[in-house]
Amino acid sequence: MSDGAFALFTAKLLPTVERSRIIGVRTPQLRALAREMLRDGSAQVFMEQLPHYYFEENLLHSLLLSQLKRPVGEVLALVDRFLPFVDNWAVCDQLRPRVFAGNASLVYPFVCKWMGSEGEYVRRYGIVASMTYFLDDDFNENMLRDVARVPSAEYYVMMAVAWYFSFALVKQWERALPYIEQRLLSREVHNKAIRKGVESLRISPERKDYLRSLRWKAG
Repeated sequence: MSDGAFALFTAKLLPTVERSRIIGVRTPQLRALAREMLRDGSAQVFMEQLPHYYFEENLLHSLLLSQLKRPVGEVLALVDRFLPFVDNWAVCDQLRPRVFAGNASLVYPFVCKWMGSEGEYVRRYGIVASMTYFLDDDFNENMLRDVARVPSAEYYVMMAVAWYFSFALVKQWERALPYIEQRLLSREVHNKAIRKGVESLRISPERKDYLRSLRWKAG
């Protein structure tokens, strides 16, 4: 499945991954392989073989966990075991287990734990999971506060916080807006969240104008 040109393209997007660890396999092919492995039973053996070496192995692991049809407690444990080995945004952001949806009471404590981790991509995953599972039917207002408090000195964590709040402005405008109005985020995260919000097609022109007025200027 290797594609040399695609490997070079992928490497440019993943500065935290050594070029030698990128094979160049497209995500749809990996997703199809994940379905095949779940059918033939080889997924379990593969997921036990941590750590992986290649970026695509980690991405495949993420896709397997996302498709896994097991009790939510088992999947939470498998995700928790895998997260310390995640070393890039792509693997992190593809990890979206379907069984987490609708199981907020079981998922919430793990998300809080992940957001409090020392690991950069474990923290990022906690934020991405908050955005994925706790801004719609299972909205939890405490998540706004918890995400705002996540240490975000690292670039990929900072970007995740901004991403979360831009989605919160789309889905929970009244609850999320005070975090912008009161400048409860760092200046860089604040401005990135506004920029992403203004770029959204799901925020009205009037609200976009208001967000622009809230930009935090230096000095």
